[in-house]
Amino acid sequence: MRPGYSKVAVVEDDPPVLADICAAIALAEDMELVASATNFATGKKLVANGGFDVLVCDLGLPDGDGTDLIRMASKRQHEIDIMVLTMFADHQKVLNAIRAGARGYLLKEQPLENCVNAIREIRTGGSPISPIIARLVLKQLQPASEPVEQLAEALSKRELETLNLLSRGFSYSESAEIMDISAHTVATYVKHIYRKLEVNSRAEAVFEASNRGILGA
Repeated sequence: MRPGYSKVAVVEDDPPVLADICAAIALAEDMELVASATNFATGKKLVANGGFDVLVCDLGLPDGDGTDLIRMASKRQHEIDIMVLTMFADHQKVLNAIRAGARGYLLKEQPLENCVNAIREIRTGGSPISPIIARLVLKQLQPASEPVEQLAEALSKRELETLNLLSRGFSYSESAEIMDISAHTVATYVKHIYRKLEVNSRAEAVFEASNRGILGA
């Protein structure tokens, strides 16, 4: 393998996201997609087979936790670089992934073309990380005695239900179906959540709610 060339494996259960990542890697002259998996079961086989320098791994897989795959890959091949690409900004998931061996942590809300540059960064010793995740980690280093900021206006029961579903990876339409309401109503709840938490994205909303104790760890 020529210097600076990376063999990449991807574990991602969302077909459009996986297709976008694969397309971005295919356009890069300094890397190659050597394997991909869409669930935990095939991800375990991917990790066992090895043959890659970088593992890009989602956490919310339909049949398991991506953190366990990260731990397996890190133990099997210490020199590989592992990067999380997920929609979860929950502080416990972030810390668990880092402890398991992840060296980078990107959110899917960022442009997916950033993933290729992040792969290059992680291969040169960097630790690519979304700004909101960096903020989360720094918050964890603050004194435990620091008072948790309270909401000026509490979330309603339905807003909390909506936020819980979104934090678990459900889309607006899926949340609407589960709650037996329209997708328009879900969008309205989300607007209220953003306003009350003073955020502008799903990832920030999940982070702020988790940090304030509104969502469980």
